[in-house]
Amino acid sequence: MSVTTELTAPPERSAKHAVLPILALAMGGFAIGTTEFVTMGVLPQIADGLDVSVPTAGHIISAYALGVVVGVPILSFFVAHLPRKGLLLAFMGAYAAFNVLSALAPSYHVLMVARFLDGLPHGAYFGVASLVAAGLVAPERRGRAVASVMLGLSVANVLGVPAATWLGQHAGWRSTYLAAALLAAATVVLVAVSVPHMPGNPEATGRSEARDFFGNAQVWLTMVAGAAGFGGLFAIYSYIGKIVPDVAGLSADTVPVFVLALGLGMVVGTMLAGELAQWSVFRSLLVGSVASMFIMLLTWLVAPHGWLLLPAIFLVTAAGSVIAVNLQIRLMDVSGDAVTLGAAMNHAALNIANALGAYLGGLAIAWGYGYRSTALVGATLAVFGIAMLGWSALLHRRTAAGVSSAR
Repeated sequence: MSVTTELTAPPERSAKHAVLPILALAMGGFAIGTTEFVTMGVLPQIADGLDVSVPTAGHIISAYALGVVVGVPILSFFVAHLPRKGLLLAFMGAYAAFNVLSALAPSYHVLMVARFLDGLPHGAYFGVASLVAAGLVAPERRGRAVASVMLGLSVANVLGVPAATWLGQHAGWRSTYLAAALLAAATVVLVAVSVPHMPGNPEATGRSEARDFFGNAQVWLTMVAGAAGFGGLFAIYSYIGKIVPDVAGLSADTVPVFVLALGLGMVVGTMLAGELAQWSVFRSLLVGSVASMFIMLLTWLVAPHGWLLLPAIFLVTAAGSVIAVNLQIRLMDVSGDAVTLGAAMNHAALNIANALGAYLGGLAIAWGYGYRSTALVGATLAVFGIAMLGWSALLHRRTAAGVSSAR
């Protein structure tokens, strides 16, 4: 089955009919986004409750990210041929169950295992949800459909994470994971009643998916470009709590305002990404990466000047979200018949970006360059991403020229 066939909406389905199913899919993104980021907000409460240090408790964040990276290829290897609605229900049902396990964890080590397990369906859900959303609309509207699913993740940073953090601080950290489980359960209900049946690819096998995907040079170039371009965002995001007071010279009480700006930037950038994808997915990736480079330099420039940092921080996540959404679509385009794996691997790349940006930013700080240097780390990563996209474009031209000469 070709990619074009898989991603083309049935002619009888209109944009109006797609609204409720896409809303249900976005609800899953909201549940995942809330769960993924709320741990950072209640980390002190988790540390106190389980009698470990805050740095030790922070390892549960890494456990979740590792689960995402591991879960994408493993789950996609086995499920490409299965009906997609059933996969969505299974992934979100598992997400709810593992959040309940997290809430009930009697010890730090059990919580570590629960967070790893909860990360497993993360990327696979977004991959299948993106394919379903793209299949619900006409081909020219698929960029907006995929962006709408990703929008749930962005909105979670503005609404879900602050609300769940407040809940955890007042009702105990376990309540945050119970709330996340309820959001996942609500998604199961919405998907069950609104998303139509969509078959998988009956010709797909785990071996063929892996061969077609991992043997594709364009896939690797796209993933590296996306991980580098999006990694710059996390080089700054990971240390925003210190950048604001130590570099910008503002009160620590203003940090939530900057966190809100980061979330709003994600929402606006995700909406913009859907529109840009209608123009050109590859050029949108390139524009987002170039914009990110200049925005990182702007952030470095204005960081010591108080509130001038706020609009720059907003732009950091806006540009990053343009990269993330178009990376999702680009991987679906270049994955050939391994479209299920391609759609899901985006989130493995984004979690690698998370770890890469935080690590390199921390390295620059440890070497004595200060928290302001994280913006230069982000700019450097953006330049590397641009170089990978240039390589991808050159490879595409050579391949196209070879095909033309062979005719």
